[in-house]
Amino acid sequence: MKKILLVFWVITLVGCATGPVLYPNAHLQKAGKAQADKDIVECKALADEYVRSDAGIAAAKETAVGAAGGAVIGGAAGAVTRNLGRGVGVGAAVGGATGLVRGIIKGSEPSPVYKNFVSKCLQEKGYEPIGWQ
Repeated sequence: MKKILLVFWVITLVGCATGPVLYPNAHLQKAGKAQADKDIVECKALADEYVRSDAGIAAAKETAVGAAGGAVIGGAAGAVTRNLGRGVGVGAAVGGATGLVRGIIKGSEPSPVYKNFVSKCLQEKGYEPIGWQ
């Protein structure tokens, strides 16, 4: 049950999409929200085509770092309780799981290059992106 809740929580966080916030300039007011949303989708698709994503690599790194850190802490706790092997194993498992979740969450955020690409695309269409939410 705990694993199901964890997976649901991670999917929920990953599913929270971020996007550009547009300043309500004359072009946005003329184009309207529906057209602006279409243009954002178009610019994001273009960015997906040209900007390389390292999300998988980042998640793997976070998992490895979490597992290593967890093994060290678990080993220290295991040494105190005279069960070093079990402490290292439990610590590595907990640290790895924590690192994986952190990596997935971090990987779900668009990179600065991706954001800049989308913003430039929107500027070329006449919009004024002011940030991301």
